[in-house]
Amino acid sequence: MSDDATHRLADDLRTALLAADFTYDAVAELLGPTGHTALGRNETVPGLRCTTDRSPLSILTRLFLLQATVPVDEAEAALPGLVDRLCVAGLLERSVSEVAARMDCRPYAAPDARGERDLWVVSDLTPGLDGNPVKVGRDHVLGISSASTSLAQLTVREPVGRALDLGTGCGVQALHLASHAGAVVATDVNRRALWVTRFNARLNGLTNIDVRDGSFFEPVRDERFDLIATNPPFVISPATGQRLVYRDSGLPGDRVVEDIVRAAPDRLTDGGLCQVLANWVIRADRPWDERLTDWLDGTCDAFVVQREIVDPAQYVELWLKDAGQHGGPDYVHRYDTWLGWFEEQGIEAVGFGWVNLRRRSADAGGEASYRLEQWPYDVEQPVAPALLAHFDAVDALAGLADEEALMAAHLAARTDVQQETLGAPGAEDPHTVVLRQQRGLRRARRADTVEAALLGACDGELAVGQILDALAQLLDAEPVETRSQYADAVRELVAEGFLEPA
Repeated sequence: MSDDATHRLADDLRTALLAADFTYDAVAELLGPTGHTALGRNETVPGLRCTTDRSPLSILTRLFLLQATVPVDEAEAALPGLVDRLCVAGLLERSVSEVAARMDCRPYAAPDARGERDLWVVSDLTPGLDGNPVKVGRDHVLGISSASTSLAQLTVREPVGRALDLGTGCGVQALHLASHAGAVVATDVNRRALWVTRFNARLNGLTNIDVRDGSFFEPVRDERFDLIATNPPFVISPATGQRLVYRDSGLPGDRVVEDIVRAAPDRLTDGGLCQVLANWVIRADRPWDERLTDWLDGTCDAFVVQREIVDPAQYVELWLKDAGQHGGPDYVHRYDTWLGWFEEQGIEAVGFGWVNLRRRSADAGGEASYRLEQWPYDVEQPVAPALLAHFDAVDALAGLADEEALMAAHLAARTDVQQETLGAPGAEDPHTVVLRQQRGLRRARRADTVEAALLGACDGELAVGQILDALAQLLDAEPVETRSQYADAVRELVAEGFLEPA
C-alpha cells in the first residue's frame, strides 16, 4: 500500500471511529465495571455479554478489543467503505460471511496539560485472551502495556522544543510527546513498528512526529533533544531461542540500559531530561546503586528509583509467560536454562525502576547530584511532577551549600505534609513522630521534636536560622550548636521535598 493510500486509510478510519464514539470512556461505559476489569485480566466473556446490541460501538469493541468475529454486514456498517481496505493493509481479514481483526485498534485516554485527549493506538493483537496459548512473533508490535503507561506517567510534560522516543514500538510515547513538544523523533529497528507508528500518528492527526529506522541513538547521531523518553528492550536473559525485538536487545545482562545511560548525555541539550524505564542486575557481591553509579559520568544530575526487586524464578516465569511459552513443550527446559544462566552470572535478583538524567550546563559549578534509592511504596500518579520537583530541589540546594546561606534561607513546608505521632495511650509525649507526604512520592520520614517544630514553623516568613534560634531558646540549648546540629537535616528535608524555597 502506498503512503498516500495509507494516509487516506488512516484519515477515513479516524472518521469512522469518531462516528461510532469509539473512545475510552464510551467503551468503559459499554462494558461496565465488570466487563472492563475482566478485559484488563485478558478475559472476554463478560465483555461479549455486554456488546450484543449491534451498534457500531459494540461491533468495534467486539472486533478489535474482544477479538471476536463479526458478520460482514455489521463490520461494513461500523466501518463504511473500509473493510476491504483494512484487509489489504493487514488490520482485518474476512471470509464470505465474517470479519476478524488481525491487529488491535484501541481507544486510549491520554492525559496532558489540557486534560485528556482521545487517541487510538493500532498494534498487534493482545496475546493470550481467555487463556489461549499464543506465541508472539519476532517482530511483534506490542500495544499499550503496563510498562508503556508507567513510562507515560513518569515522563515530564513541560513544553519542549524537541523530544525523542527511543525504541518507539507502536508509538504510544511519541503520541504523548507530540502534545507538548514542537517536534518528535521516534526510532526503532522493527520495520513493522515503524509502519504502525506512522499509521498511528496519521490516525490521530499528528504531523510533528518524524519516524526513523535505526538502532537506539544511531538515527540521531548528531542531534540533541530537550527530552528523551524510552522503554528499551531491557529483558535480562541468556539470549537463547527466538529474540523478540520489542523486549530483547540481544546485548548481555543489563547492557542495553547501561549503554543508554552512558550515551544519553551527549544527546541532551543543557537542562534536557532523559527518562528511562528499566531493569538492572542485582549481584550478590555488590550493591545495585554502586553498579549504576558507575554508569554516570558527571555531566548529568541523576535520580534513580528502584521500585521493585524480583527474584530470578519470578523473573523467568514473567517473561516466559509474556512470550506465550508457559505450558509449551520446551517450557521447563527454557526455565531451567535461564535460571542456570542467572547462577553463572552471579545474579541474585533483578531490579525494576526509573532512571532520570538531567544534563548540566557546561558552566555549572560544583559536582553533579546523584540520588539512588529504593522506594517500593505507593506514589501519586502521574509521578512526573514529583520527579521534576526533585531536580528543582537539587537547584535549590546548590545555593544552600554553605551554612550561612542555609540559615538565611526562607523555606516553606509543603502543604500536603502531615504529622503522625505514635505513643502509648495516655502518654504525655509520643515516642515517634513521622512526617508524611500525601502527594508526589509520598515519602515518610521520622523526625525528632526540633525537626517537626521546624517544619511546622517554616511558612516563608522567618529564615531557617531564626527558627532554629527560637527553638534552641525554648529547649535551653545553645543556638550555635543547634544550627550546626540541624543544618544537614534541613538540607535533607529540602532534598526529600518536605521543604521548598518560599
